[in-house]
Parts: sequence; C-alpha cells; structure tokens
Amino acid sequence: MNMGSVTGAVLKTLLLLSTHTWKRVETGNSYDCDEPLVSALPPASFSSSSELSSSHGPGFARLNRRDGAGGWSPLVSNKYQWLQIDLGERMEVTSVATQGGYGSSNWVTSYLLMFSDSGRNWKQYRQEDSIWGFAGNANADSVVYYRLQPSIKARFLRFIPLEWNPKGRIGMRIEVFGCAYRSVVIDLDGKSSLLYRFDQNSLSSIRDIISLKFKTMESDGILLHRAGPSGDHITLELRRGKLFLLINSGEARLTSSSTLINLTLGSLLDDQHWHSVLIQRLGKQVNFTVDEHRRHFHAQGEFNYLDLDYEISFGGISAPAKSVSLPYKHFHGCLENLYYNGVDIIGLAKQHSPRIITMGNTSFSCSQPQSVPLTFLSTRSYLVLSASSKEEAISASFQFRTWNKAGLLLFSELQLVSGGLLLLLSDGKLKLNLHQPGKSPSDITAGAGLDDGQWHSVSLSAKRSHLSVTVDGHVTPASPWLGPEQVNPGSIFYFGGCPDKNFGSKCKSPLGGFQGCMRLISINNKMVDLIAVQQGSLGNFSDLQIDSCGISDRCLPNSCEHGGECSQSWSTFYCNCTNTGYTGATCHSSVYEQSCEAYKHRGNASGFYYIDSDGSGPLQPFLLYCNMTETAWTIIQHNGSDLMRVRNTHSENPHTGVFEYAASMEQLQASISRAEHCQQELVYYCKKSRLVNQQDGSPWSWWVGRTNETQTYWGGSLPVPQKCTCGLEGNCIDAQYYCNCDADRSEWTNDTGFLSYKEHLPVTKIVITDTGRPHSEAAYKLGPLLCRGDRPFWNAASFNTEASYLHFPTFHGELSADVSFFFKTTALSGVFLENLGISDFIRIELRSPTTVTFSFDVGNGPFEISVQSPTHFNDNQWHHVRVERNMKEASLQVDELLPKIQAAPTDGHVLLQLNSQLFVGGTATRQRGFLGCIRSLQLNGMALDLEERATVTPGVQPGCRGHCGSYGKLCRHGGKCREKPSGFFCDCSSSAYAGPFCSNEISAYFGSGSSVIYSFQENYSLSKNSSFHAASFHGDMKLSREMIKFSFRTTRAPSLLLYMSSFYKEYLSVIIAKNGSLQIRYKLNKFQEPDVFSFDVKSMADGQLHHIKINREEGMVFMEIDENTRRQTYLSSGTEFSAVKSLILGRMLEYGDVDQETALAAAHGFTGCLSAVQFNHVAPLKAALHPSHPAPVTVTGHVTESSCVAPAGTDATSRERTHSFADHSGKMDDREPLTHAIRSDSAVIGGLIAVVIFILLCVSAIAVRIYQQKRLYKRNEAKRSENVDSAEAVLKSELHIRNAVGESQKEYFF
Repeated sequence: MNMGSVTGAVLKTLLLLSTHTWKRVETGNSYDCDEPLVSALPPASFSSSSELSSSHGPGFARLNRRDGAGGWSPLVSNKYQWLQIDLGERMEVTSVATQGGYGSSNWVTSYLLMFSDSGRNWKQYRQEDSIWGFAGNANADSVVYYRLQPSIKARFLRFIPLEWNPKGRIGMRIEVFGCAYRSVVIDLDGKSSLLYRFDQNSLSSIRDIISLKFKTMESDGILLHRAGPSGDHITLELRRGKLFLLINSGEARLTSSSTLINLTLGSLLDDQHWHSVLIQRLGKQVNFTVDEHRRHFHAQGEFNYLDLDYEISFGGISAPAKSVSLPYKHFHGCLENLYYNGVDIIGLAKQHSPRIITMGNTSFSCSQPQSVPLTFLSTRSYLVLSASSKEEAISASFQFRTWNKAGLLLFSELQLVSGGLLLLLSDGKLKLNLHQPGKSPSDITAGAGLDDGQWHSVSLSAKRSHLSVTVDGHVTPASPWLGPEQVNPGSIFYFGGCPDKNFGSKCKSPLGGFQGCMRLISINNKMVDLIAVQQGSLGNFSDLQIDSCGISDRCLPNSCEHGGECSQSWSTFYCNCTNTGYTGATCHSSVYEQSCEAYKHRGNASGFYYIDSDGSGPLQPFLLYCNMTETAWTIIQHNGSDLMRVRNTHSENPHTGVFEYAASMEQLQASISRAEHCQQELVYYCKKSRLVNQQDGSPWSWWVGRTNETQTYWGGSLPVPQKCTCGLEGNCIDAQYYCNCDADRSEWTNDTGFLSYKEHLPVTKIVITDTGRPHSEAAYKLGPLLCRGDRPFWNAASFNTEASYLHFPTFHGELSADVSFFFKTTALSGVFLENLGISDFIRIELRSPTTVTFSFDVGNGPFEISVQSPTHFNDNQWHHVRVERNMKEASLQVDELLPKIQAAPTDGHVLLQLNSQLFVGGTATRQRGFLGCIRSLQLNGMALDLEERATVTPGVQPGCRGHCGSYGKLCRHGGKCREKPSGFFCDCSSSAYAGPFCSNEISAYFGSGSSVIYSFQENYSLSKNSSFHAASFHGDMKLSREMIKFSFRTTRAPSLLLYMSSFYKEYLSVIIAKNGSLQIRYKLNKFQEPDVFSFDVKSMADGQLHHIKINREEGMVFMEIDENTRRQTYLSSGTEFSAVKSLILGRMLEYGDVDQETALAAAHGFTGCLSAVQFNHVAPLKAALHPSHPAPVTVTGHVTESSCVAPAGTDATSRERTHSFADHSGKMDDREPLTHAIRSDSAVIGGLIAVVIFILLCVSAIAVRIYQQKRLYKRNEAKRSENVDSAEAVLKSELHIRNAVGESQKEYFF
C-alpha cells in the first residue's frame, strides 16, 4: 500500500475530528440548547419603541400569556416600531416563536430580527446570506416557530415588525429558546498583545488548530503570529475589514512560491460584531473558516513541516525583527474563546500563567464603543438636522460607507442668495458643488474609490470666502474665484437625500439619494445624538434604520462563477464575464459547445474550436481541432508527435517518454467519456528490442494511460496483458510469441496499431528498457488522441403514454442551475420535467402548441416564464430548450427565439431546496405527461442517460428516430439526409459536392487538350441493369428534361465547356465563342439547325469565376448566368433527347456531326477550371476525382483537382465558397470557434505582401537545397561504403514510406 495515501487518510481523519471538536466549542451545549429564555424574565427586561396603552406594554409580550391586553401593541403601527428583550447576559439563541395579541385582530405577518451585545449597534439576522424578514402569523393565537441556523450569541434581541394584519394593528407575543453561552474575553487596546510559550514536548510541526472569536471597529490589525528562525511563519491579519491567512515555508524563497499560502475570507469584519475564526493545518491541508464561509487549500511540494519557534503571539507581533518586514498594526478590539491546539489562552492569561506573557494594557471584559450608525435603506431615505444660524462658520463632519458610486451625502441651503451647497458621491469620488440658479456650478473633487465598502471620513468647513473639504485626512481647498456671498450655508442640513417637494424643501439631489451607512455625525463640532433622533426629539428622518449599519458584502461568497469578476451596489451584485468563456448574470453558461459533434450540427466546418466538455461545470474550455467528416472527429495534440529513436536502455536506465496534452487530464476524461469511440495510434518499431517476453513474466516495455496504471498490451490489441494485435490474430512472425518484437529479430519489425480502450486513453507515458544490447534499437511515435461522436448529444427517449415518465435522483441546483434538452412532439401540451420540494419546485412544460413555460418557487412564491413562438412547437421537429436560474435571475430560451428573463426579487430567498425524485416526461401525479421525444437532457452540464432508464420503464422506449426532419436542411446542393441510429448523415452521392454537408466543391484544372468523358451507355442496346448512374439513361428512354449546373474560369476563347451527345446525332453544347460570348446550343432534331442562345453582354473568358444554370422542361429552357442574368425561351428544334450517349467536359476528339461554332470550340477544348458540374443526378467531375464506386468515366490529358475560387473581391458567391479558419472566427462570447482572423483591407494587403515574400524565400530555399543535394549526392557516390549503417537506412526508408502512406490515409489536418 502507498504510504502517502495512508498518511493522507490519517490527516483527513484528524481534520474531521478536529472539526467536530471545534463545533462543540463553537456551539456550546448545542445538543441541549432549547430552553425557553423569555418566560422567566422580569418586566424590566422588556422595552419597546412605544405602547398603545399601559395594558399593551412590552411586559405583556410573553408567549401564550393573556395578561393586560394580551400582548404588546405600539402607539402607532409603522415600520419604525420595535419590541426589545434583554436576556441579562449573552446567551445562545437557537429558535424564536411569535403570536399575535390574544383574542384580537392584531398580529404581525413579517418581521426582522436584530441582535446586540450592548443594546446599541444592532445587527440584523440573515437567512441564506441575504437580508430577509421572517414570515409571521396569520391569526392572533397560532404559534410560528423558526429554528435559527446558525444560532445567535447575544444579550439583546429586537423584533421589528414589517407587515401586519391590514384590518388590525401591530400585536406580538414572543418567546426565544436557547441556553447559557460560555464566554471568556479579553480586550486589547491596539498596543497590547499576548505571547504564549508552550511545552516543546507537545509541539507538532505538521498540526495546528486555532479557534477564536473577535470583534472590532478597526479595519486593520494582527490577530496572531507565529514565526521561526528560517522565515517560516503563520500569520492571521485583518486588512481593510478582511481576514488574511498567511502560511509561509522558508523553502518558498528557495524553491517555489507555491508553498506560500495566502487565503482571504470575510468582509466588513470591522462592524463591532463577533466573528468566528477556525484555522486547521494538518500537513499540506489547510482549512480556513470565517463565520459561515470556508476555504480549503492543499499545498504543493514539500509543505508538511514548518520550522517554527515555541511561542505564538496574539493581537500583535512580539518580535517583529524575526520575520515580518512590512508595516503592521496591533489589533484593537476584543477576543473571545481563544484556543490554540486545545489550550484556553485567555483562561491562562486570567490565571496569570507563566506560559502567558501579557504586554500592554488588557482587561477581561469587552468595552462597548457607543457610536450609533445609521442605515439609509433606499434612495428615498434622508435625515434632516438643524444648526444655529448665528454661527459665522459652519462645519459638518461624518463617516460613511457604501457600495454605490453615486448619491447625495449632504445638502445645505445658502443664506444670502438662492442656491445650495451639495456634497455628492459621483463615480466613487466626492464632489463639493456650489449651485446657484443662472450660474455655472462650481465643483471641488476629492478622494477616489470611495464606493469600496470601507468607512471614509468627510469634513466640510465653510466660513465666508473660505470653503474646504477633507476626505480621509486629505484637505482640498475651494477654488479661489468663489465669492464671499456664496459660502454662507443655511441652518438646515439634509443628509443622504431630500424630502418630497411637498414639504417645501429646496434640497436638490441630482444623482439620487445615498444608500449606505453613516456614523459620527457632527455639526459645528458638536456630535449629533442619533438616539434622540430615533426617539423623535431631534431632527426629522425617513426610511432610516437607526443604531444599525445594514451594509452587506454581496460578493461574499462570490456568486460569479468560472472566474467572473464580482462588483456590487447597495442592493445587488454584478458579474463581469469578459474573457471567461462563460455568459449570463453569474457567468454560469458556457459560450462554447460541449463537443465537435454539437458544432457539426450547427453547420460548422472543420477547424479549431473551443470545447467545454462539462458545459456549466467546473472544467474550463480548451482549444482543439474538429475534423468534420461523416462523423465529427475530435483531435487533441500533445508535445511528442515526432518519431523518437531509443538506444542504450536497460531496466536500471530506462527511457521514459512523457506526453503532455493541450488539455488537463480532467478535461480529457470529460471529452473521452462523452465520445462514442476514441483511439490513439501507437507506432512501435523494434530491432532486437523485446516488449513483453521476460523470463519472470514482467514486461520489457510498457505504457501508462489516464488511470496512471501500467499497460502491457500493444499495437491495437484489446486490453489483454502482454499481447499485441498479431498475438490475438495469430499472425505474429514467430508463432511462439504474442508480439512481433518479442521474436527478437535482427531486422526491423513492428507492433503498430490503434489503442481504443477508452478507459486507458490517452497515453501519458512510454517506458522502454530493452535496447541495451549490441545492435538493439527501438523507435516509436504516438499519434494525437482521436475521438468521434457524442453519446449524450443523441441520447434520447420516446414517451408513448401520458402516464409514463422516467425518474432520476433529486436535482441539486441550490444556488445556480441550468437545464437543457431537445424535444419533438405532435402533442398539444405536456410536462417535460418536474422536481418538487416541500414548497419549492421547478417545472418545464409545453403549455400550448406555441408556448413553453418554466415555473419555479424558491421560497418567494411561484414564478412563471413563458416563451411564445409565432409557429407551433408541436411540428415533430427538434426544438432546443435552455433554462437557467441563479441568484440574480431566471431565464428561458427556446431555439433562436428571444430569451425571456425574470429578475429575482431583491433580498429574497435564493436557495432552491428540492427533495423528491426528478420526473422526466411526466409528473408525480401521472397527469399532463409528455408524448414525444426528449433528447440530450443535461442538468448543470451533466447528462442524464435517458436510454438506459428507458429500457426498464414501461411506456418509454430508448432512442428516437426522425432527425432528418430537423437537420436535413444542413445537407446542401442536392445532398440527401439519411437517418442513423444516433443522428444522421448527408448522402452526397447524387451531388456535385462532397463533405459532411455536401458543401465542398469538386473542382478541377483542365490542361490543354484534356477532357473528362462520362458515358451513359456504350451502345444503343445497353441493358437496364447496368451501373447505377448509366442504367437510368438506357437507350429506349426519351429525356424530356435536364438540370445542368456548373462553374468555370478561363481566359481562352473559343472553348468548349460542356457537350452532351446522343446516338441520334442530337446534342447540347455550352461554348465560349471566339468573341468571348457564352452560347448554349440545343439540337434535338438532327434534321434541323440547332437553337442558339447567346449571352454577349461581356467576355466570359475574363479569368473570373462564372456560374451557369440550365433547366429544360420539354421545349422551354430557363438559363441563368452568374445569378443575375436570366433568360427563358422555347426550342424550335424539338423537345426530347433520344438515347443519350455521353457528357464531355473539355476537348472533343470527334466533332463531325456538330455545327461550325461548336466544332471550332471542340477543337480548342477547354483550358481552365471547372467546378461543381451537375447533370441531373450525375456529377462527372466528382465521379472522375472522387470515385466511390466504378463509374463509366474516362479522363484524358492533364486534369487535376484544384480550387476554382476567384481572388477575394470578385463576387459574393465565390467568397461564400472559400473555406478557411477565418470563416469561423469570432469573439469569445459569440459562441463561435476562436481563431485568428484578418478583417481589414490593410491586413489583407499585408498578408499578400507576406505571401509574396514567403514564396520568394521558398524559391531561394529550394534552390539552395537542390544545390546541397547535388553536392551531397556526389560526396556519397565517392564514399558509398563509408559511415553507412545499412539497418538505419532501412529503418529510415521504411519509416518514411509507412509514415507517408499512413498520413495520407488519416485526416489529422495538421
């Protein structure tokens, strides 16, 4: 057994045990923590914002009590009322319960729950990391319970009603449940710290477990630090309200920086509330937990051991000279329940243990700063305060924090003139704006990046001609042109926003109101009592939350997937998906297809494409080559494609060839798993070099695949150990061995073939040990990984009854989910998919023939999104459905119709909690089932095997026929769509084109005197059972119609383009006359002169590509030239061809029975390029150049396959026919393959210049090469017998020949 795996298992076990220990410390007596905490409290423990009467006071708010009026009710029912409980000391609260007022119509339907240690600076309890009120009561007497996960540790609780019975008023009775909370705290003043020196015998260099809680108002400070003499250290530091865990091995400076761990967690941790921290280090594994957020890190390299001193400091760095050179700051705040490897550090400090050294002033109680924060909840929030109008100088200062880039911070009217002084946040900068009607506003700009969520201090000073603003200690004076009459602010100050105009205020807020928090508001150097504001005795306000800062970091955790960059405002977050390869509100959906097969069925040609094998899963897209043949081949290259020769190896000095691919092993595994078949050619040559035949049975050589297991089968064999293909087939050169190489011959032989067992591919390593004997040698070459097909893409099921369905395990897409599939049906409606929870659900259905609907509920009530189509979905064609739901929105798209999007409610529930089976094709009630086919069903990028489940399910059949109805349009130029069990293919046998979609032109260059003759019959009496194409033109048939298409390019006139003859001296000729005009000549009666149709608009021998189309229906002929010149006429010579003989392209040898113009053209023949020649269902050029079966075609002279495409700019049609990688280039978000494309005219000119230079260089190189070869030949002739290894020459020759043949047979396209 591998010792490393044993060690890893032990460490994981220790990690789990330590986590369990931490949970007990964190939750206290969580196993028995449900005692009622309110019922025994004295009346003084209850308080409220107001009370309707003495019998409605807060002391009557105990659950199930009928004292007084039967509960608490405030004087006025509005959202500023609250009911507060003082538990006497910090307790752990695990659940809450509410009732309405006894026997009344007063109850609360939703409320907020706040908590605090001191009765100040309240924090709102959050569910699902989003701010959300608790659902309350529906009547006066029923009890609604809520389990708090996580629990609350606090002394004070405050219930804030949000909504109540509209026919009554606010009324509450409450109870909270929990238990006592053990707490040991220490207060550090920013200059003090603790140093713990521990027993050396208990020291572990590989294990550390640290747990603590802290709270602070400072954004920076060292929480703990432990260092060693060689630079190793562990540091936990608070920076800008976030926690950084730094673990550094001294080897990081010597080897790799990968041994430096820098983990960041948490945000806004300077909020003067308790935050829990857990650090677990076991060898290379590190767990870092802050509150409910966790990060796991597995270090690379040598990281098991840290050389650290026998002491650790908390709250600062006791000996900074040891390891830390950067500036640092002591922690200022409180620590609670601090444990280091199970040792109670604060407990030892209280006991004055000699192992604890206390530096500076500390106390064992936590001081409570009395700053009162404000939360401006919306853009309609404001606070109005007044100041003395007798003051000559006016000053105002405050601190704020926000995520919004813009908003009004402060407004004050000017005294002497109309106008105002505005302090604005604009684009994250502070602007002081002096505004007067009729005058241009004057601005002062200060600060930058003030929308970063941190606390920023602002101070404004105005005294006649002096005006200045200070931001975070940096003073910005006013511009000198401001006059004295402009800087006399009035006595009213508006913070955060402006009241409604109905109040007569002159306050202006051009950028909208402020959303965020403020604290420490001071006017004329006098601190404002915000509690007095809350009680209504000072100032005026609207939509404020007083004594609480409700800011939250919506980017923690980061809901942007796949490396998307998260940014936020006060109410939501945004994801920047640029350069990620993903799209959507949370960068969830890949812009790339999952396979070459999927690209092919979008109509894409061969080329480089990005593939995302697991769709929206964690694997990143990667670049590969797709070879689009009848099937789509995926080609993945590696770094060892050259032939490698091996000598002088033995068991103690083996040769090891390692192959690295253009994708990670996880990406390769995903692609291989999707493929129908994969293979990899392993070419292995040997001379006195054995593979598997060792006396002890162990192999001489082997290879390693994806599973990291040694494989000993070779040359295309099945995975049978120590065998090659010849051994399985029984044709090895020596029958007593199972591999050719094991015969140990002195001449070269080989064991070559394709490895095709998918679970072992790709090959990652080859090891050779038997080339150490005299004249022993081996050579190998590994081809690219080739895979074809996409099993999930065609995986389908047919649902035959409405009561039938397939069921799968529950779908887990709590925060982010996508579902995609194809369907086809003739039914009017039906449910595609359904998964239920207790109240949550998702459902996708065909609501009507023109409507697809996505319904869901995540706790905010049911929502529906529908896509309606102008055409019917029940047309028995494949339609593609894609659904996505995330924290920001839900979307539904069908085919290429515009997607429909439903935004998620702000601060709503976000977790989708399902627990039933996933039903496909029906519902749990067996009603509204789907009739039809569902294919390629994928949930979060993972495919469901519909066919496997369908084989054992009544009423459902695996597979689904009828793909041509949807994909047949991809077959072009007369190609016919043919069904396959999984998919389809285009039959191009009757088309003049080739390729997977019959879109590749077959073109040929005709040299002087050359021709292609397609014979429909050798003589008049040709039987009907002749070859396929000729048999359809047998002698007794009269041809009354033909369709002819072709393209050409030439500079010669006269020229014969096409000639069709019959045994009755009837013919059709298409020629370029001597004057360059195009002529079409029909002679359907040998006794009459031919009908001549001439197109002499311009010379057709101009070297440009021209397109000809001729359609004849008996005596009517339709002709089209270059898709813009059209003519329709009637023949006078006849209406039928009798006994068609042959079709000739190029020069005719016999032309005695034709008219003079045709004879002249026939004598000259054709020199140039002909392309895509089609006569009815016959393609003569294709039959000559790409014969798929014996065809009656004769080629004479120089006819070679070539491209007829004209240079760029000739015409649109020719450009469409140009196939290059640039045709498939595009932006990353365009869902197109990524290649380098030249798009500008200047780039084209530059490219042409580069081509000319390249050609000149090639010509020069060829000339030099020829000269060198001549010299080498002469030298070798003179010394033929010297320094020649005949066997090597044989190998080179053999390898060259075999490689040439092999490469010509394969379509690697590299």
